[in-house]
Amino acid sequence: MSYFQPLARLVAQFSKLPGVGAKTAQRYAYKIINMSQEEVEDFAQALVETKKSIHYCSICGNYTDDDVCEICATRDKSVICVVKEPKDVIAFEKIKDFNGVYHVLQGTLNPMHGIGVDDIRIKELMGRLVGVKEVIMATNPDIDGEATATYIARLIKPMGIKVTRLASGISMGSDIEYADEVSLSRALADRKEY
Repeated sequence: MSYFQPLARLVAQFSKLPGVGAKTAQRYAYKIINMSQEEVEDFAQALVETKKSIHYCSICGNYTDDDVCEICATRDKSVICVVKEPKDVIAFEKIKDFNGVYHVLQGTLNPMHGIGVDDIRIKELMGRLVGVKEVIMATNPDIDGEATATYIARLIKPMGIKVTRLASGISMGSDIEYADEVSLSRALADRKEY
């Protein structure tokens, strides 16, 4: 279907968002058209203000609207949880079980895509290790996440700092017969005593 130019442009912009296909983008565009002028201006202003005010924390690399995020300013700095990206911090914060600080790498090592040691925030992590007792590697349990966690652990362990990895394995409610080999192996290796 051919759209008027402004509508086509709006649909194209919504289509750039992750997980938004053509039909969803079209629904979003029509929703905007049906909003009042004031609602559209508020929506646009929220986008502009967010883009202008949100940036990376100067310490951990998480999103913040201050120079230093609230987590870095108020939490126990002796334990650092290393994650790939800011949305991983949000996942940990939802469980409310962690009182340490984070370090956001802004990616993982991936030589196939040209992402090396200097392309993610490893140097910044190494500079934060004074007084740190434990570094928790919480990168994704995929090839890139594992390679990144292993590389960083090899850098930190000689410093006498405890380095741990999140346990992983079979998720609750899943059937063992459908588990992949890596998950099943991890579940066996990370087993706990009753």
